[in-house]
Amino acid sequence: VKDPSSQRYEVPLPGGTPQTEAYTQDVLYTTEYQHDPFGFVVQRKSNGRVLMNTTVAPLLFADQYLQLSTTLASSLVSGLGEHYTPLVLDLNWTSLTLWNRDMAPHADANLYGSHPFYMVQEEDGFAHGAFLLNSNAIEVMLQPTPALTWVSTGGILDLYIFLGPDPQSVIRQYLQVIGYPMMPPYWSLGFHLCRWGYATSNATRMVAQRMHSANFPMDVQWNDLDYADKRRVFTFDPMRFGDLPEMVQEFHKEGMKYILILDPGISSTSPPGTYPPFEDGVKRDVFLKNATGHILIGKVWPGPTAFPDFTNPEARQWWEDCIRIFYSKVPVDGLWIDMNEPSSFVQGSVEGCPDNELEKPPYTPRVVGGQLNSGTICMSAQQKLSSHYNLHNLYGLTEAYATHSALMKIQRRRPFVLSRSSFPGIGRFSAVWTGDVRSDWEQLRFSIAAVLQFSLFGVPLVGADICGFEGNTTEELCVRWMQLGAFYPLMRNHNDKPNAPQEPYVFGQKAQAAMRSALNLRYSLLPFLYTLFHHAHTSADTVARPLFMEFPTDPNCLTLDQQFLWGSSLLISPVLEQGAVELSVYLPAGTWYHLHNGQPFHSNGQYFQLPAPLETINVHVRAGHIIPQQEPALTTAASRGNPFFLTVALSTSGRAWGDLFWDDGLGLRTFETHNYCYVTFTAGQSQIVSDPLNLSGALASLLLGGLRVFGVSSPPLYVVANGKKVSDFTYQADIKVSPGLVLTLTSLALPMSNTFTVQWFP
Repeated sequence: VKDPSSQRYEVPLPGGTPQTEAYTQDVLYTTEYQHDPFGFVVQRKSNGRVLMNTTVAPLLFADQYLQLSTTLASSLVSGLGEHYTPLVLDLNWTSLTLWNRDMAPHADANLYGSHPFYMVQEEDGFAHGAFLLNSNAIEVMLQPTPALTWVSTGGILDLYIFLGPDPQSVIRQYLQVIGYPMMPPYWSLGFHLCRWGYATSNATRMVAQRMHSANFPMDVQWNDLDYADKRRVFTFDPMRFGDLPEMVQEFHKEGMKYILILDPGISSTSPPGTYPPFEDGVKRDVFLKNATGHILIGKVWPGPTAFPDFTNPEARQWWEDCIRIFYSKVPVDGLWIDMNEPSSFVQGSVEGCPDNELEKPPYTPRVVGGQLNSGTICMSAQQKLSSHYNLHNLYGLTEAYATHSALMKIQRRRPFVLSRSSFPGIGRFSAVWTGDVRSDWEQLRFSIAAVLQFSLFGVPLVGADICGFEGNTTEELCVRWMQLGAFYPLMRNHNDKPNAPQEPYVFGQKAQAAMRSALNLRYSLLPFLYTLFHHAHTSADTVARPLFMEFPTDPNCLTLDQQFLWGSSLLISPVLEQGAVELSVYLPAGTWYHLHNGQPFHSNGQYFQLPAPLETINVHVRAGHIIPQQEPALTTAASRGNPFFLTVALSTSGRAWGDLFWDDGLGLRTFETHNYCYVTFTAGQSQIVSDPLNLSGALASLLLGGLRVFGVSSPPLYVVANGKKVSDFTYQADIKVSPGLVLTLTSLALPMSNTFTVQWFP
């Protein structure tokens, strides 16, 4: 819906919008239009259900106020992030504002990202979605009718409707519009450790050493702003971090990676001739201007700062040049772009903002601070493409695009970028984390819904700060958070300056053992996790998956967000309550095996009371699936050379299937250029067969070292691998539920790049 008489601002998604074909035949919907007053109705063709009906309230279309209402097909609505909410939203006369803001997660607040997309679970397993491509400040009113009202403060009404018909198809259709997620480097799926307050390079080194000395797997050491000279980006402190380049080289020699923080605010008060990023930026005219055409100055960590305009191609080139010069001294492996809402410690600018309708629009959605320029820069600030009023919600996305592009050109390998602020499409360029969470049990619980929402938003590489960022953690909370965090797609422990330390090695031996076990479990599952990311990148599948996406017709799964899946086959049920040593776990209908010991559970879609002592996280494998695993090590550089093993969870008919995607872990476009290996594993009739599609040498010299088969129906007399008898096998039949046999084979040495067959004979 546009204004025919004047050109209005429209959202420019960076990197272009992927083109989708318009289908004219076999559509899943019918539409009706009403001209006066304007409205439309969308119905699902198969059952006549009304998915959208905007005739229930008038359309309002003014310069700074656009309003569209619709009925909803059910009360099960998810999305409209980023907010501190359950996975399924409360429709009882609530409102959600989409306006990017540096704000620690809590209820009823607009947070770091804006995602004007929602999905509705209809009855009978159907689902549909809607996306309003609009980057202005948006308020969404929800009511129990059920109905919803969009209010935007600018732009046009550019509404996409996705017919599914199932939840996973809705997400795939949404990602066809905003773009499929990037393929992460393999090492980025390892464990990351960070805090604000590693005050020197030696203190930073010591952290990594203590982790590995205590046998904790860890891939990436991070530094917060401690490294920077006077808190200015693109510098490092000559006294405290004088040997930063050497430290990074040492990490690299040990098979580790290094990431540091990069804020967008560029210090504007350094003595002339001492800080090239600002002076060069002024020369090249890359900074946001205020209404009078001068560089807008806000205030962030280094004091007065200017803000790059990432919608300006010259600013993107300048940013790349700054990163290139810094990288030539400090060869970082990734960049952490924080404070990019953008955040500023003064309202608007150091000089305030003009008194006009951009700063004080006729209608201001409910935002923290009461004004659009609270905690950020002036709305009338000028950017290359439009006013900041229109572009504010895109600031983090445009910075992520610029940073991803710069790293790709400089490193010539798969970039790793972590952004705090987000908008639809950011998953193509960046990972996201959920910001300054508090160290408490409620925030631990809510982090699952936050991670699952980003899955729906096309950002699979996401996690919360493990053990919490604000406030002091406790030993028990940190153990439970490490166990849950081992199943965040992005696993990073991060802490604020004033708080008690929360690195795994500071706790008691029992807590350390529990954390080590969670880390080793994650590292053993990385081949499986990496394969899920491949499917996310190529087919828009979800990685961390809400149960309702996999079991859309199961009424018990509709609102479940205390458990979640990895892909379709691994169910994670973390402890989320203080003092709990047992857990009520919902298992959807079918057979599930405990990943640890193969104990089978035959469920009719019911809850099971399971033991969950401190050292345990309950993870179940779904019957019919094969999980590729690898012996863990202290880094992925080491674990990637270790033997693989398979966990085979047989269905009641004795069948299972799984796959493995494998490449060098860091090359650009390996899938698109056919520079990868892909292996499928099929079990049936008492045998497992692999079928490798070898398009690169990535699997050469790697071996299958063993396998576990859950649900074998009777004790095998002998086992044959590639036609040769295997002496080294065991089975256990002491589990009380049948079929409770677990067949375990160790000390195999079957080349992964060739077909193999393993058979067992009763």
